[in-house]
Amino acid sequence: MFKFIARENMALSLSAVAAGLFALAGITWGLWIDSLVILFDGAYSLVSLLLSLLSLYAARIIRRPASKEYPFGRGAVEPLVIAIKGLVITLVCVLSLASAVAAVLDGGRAVSADKALVFAAVSVLGCAAVWVYLKWAERREPSGLLVAEQRQWFMDSVLSAAVLMGFGIAWWLEQGSLSAWSVYADPLMMIAISAYFILVPVKMTVGAVRELLLAAPPAEFVEEVHEAISSVGLAPEQVKMAKVGPNLMMEISLPANWSGRSDRLKWRLLRNLSDLPVRPAIFIRSLVS
Repeated sequence: MFKFIARENMALSLSAVAAGLFALAGITWGLWIDSLVILFDGAYSLVSLLLSLLSLYAARIIRRPASKEYPFGRGAVEPLVIAIKGLVITLVCVLSLASAVAAVLDGGRAVSADKALVFAAVSVLGCAAVWVYLKWAERREPSGLLVAEQRQWFMDSVLSAAVLMGFGIAWWLEQGSLSAWSVYADPLMMIAISAYFILVPVKMTVGAVRELLLAAPPAEFVEEVHEAISSVGLAPEQVKMAKVGPNLMMEISLPANWSGRSDRLKWRLLRNLSDLPVRPAIFIRSLVS
């Protein structure tokens, strides 16, 4: 348990430090060469820094033991933080899309493509390295917060790769007879990137809100729980479940003539579900005949 906490904290801390460095570099470079896309990259990294700090704080809250005020713990903080992340990133994408459309309508935006290419190349390598590290850390110790961090950095990696490719095209246009069109490269890239990436945070938010509303968990969890339920002689219809953060809440309805012991039933189910990347919380309800 302590190893998991240390690894999760290390991964989230590294994500926060990297986001801070990329935010500083992106905003400074974007203002220097007057690029909307690089400014967006820097602004996104700044938002990632704030959200990474929020994830670090949330990780501490989630690990607090249950109390009288929170008898089931604070696992719901995880989907709450993920929902906030999704909403904030969606807002950044919408604002960037609006700015890019305005730039196109104003006749484009002249940007020094060679200087932008240098930043984009460094950004691709750095963002991809952080994303690979977070993916490795999450595979060793499954965590919803690390999955959300991964998605942030995956978006940043692909964004940087798109910027690199876009400014490569802009540089090529500048060298020939189509140089007049190069002023549209920056805002058009911003429109394409914002429109595409807005789907990722929207999905994050929808998934997190479903958890907060105690919706059915993902299909892979349902299938494994149904197999465990069948192995102890119960029908899948006798269990209701919902994933809330790191916890899988399960309510099992037993018939009035159930002859077994509920504590033994819980023990067998917990053993059968030990490979799940969440903590099962089992509640037994006996039906009155």
